[in-house]
Amino acid sequence: MPDQIYNVLFLCTGNSARSILAESILRKDGASRFQSFSAGSTPKGAVHPLALRTLESMDYPADGMRSKSWLEFTALDAPVMDFVFTVCDNAAGESCPIWPGQPMTAHWGIEDPAAADGTELQRQAAFVTAFRYLKNRIDTFVNLPLRSIDKLSLGTRLREIGRADGASHSTPKAG
Repeated sequence: MPDQIYNVLFLCTGNSARSILAESILRKDGASRFQSFSAGSTPKGAVHPLALRTLESMDYPADGMRSKSWLEFTALDAPVMDFVFTVCDNAAGESCPIWPGQPMTAHWGIEDPAAADGTELQRQAAFVTAFRYLKNRIDTFVNLPLRSIDKLSLGTRLREIGRADGASHSTPKAG
């Protein structure tokens, strides 16, 4: 019997940087067990160029990445999510749609690299830092014993991941 493939949605307000990075990281690092998606409450309509450059420099997939609304994932024909993670404080504080299937949720907020000021090198460094924080969280997540852990313990572990190094200052509830 094949292992279950879990659907994971990463949410951010603009869906141009952090959620895109997370989608790509899980697409590669969890390819055999997870299908990853990202969306935003008010998508920017384009992926930040430094997000794409960071993914390419780290040898992660950047193909097909696009900024899209979370409403795509509330449609009747949308994949049912098993997990929904907010990666920015704004999205975590918003009223999220009702997700079919009642997925597990957690807030994994990190600072917005797209808001970084400074030289091109400093702004690129902000994206690399965000990438590394997200990769560490996703590595922890993909190594959880999802098939054998009870729902309450899993929820606790997911929230603990969100408090790991790099957590943004506030920790609102996830959608």
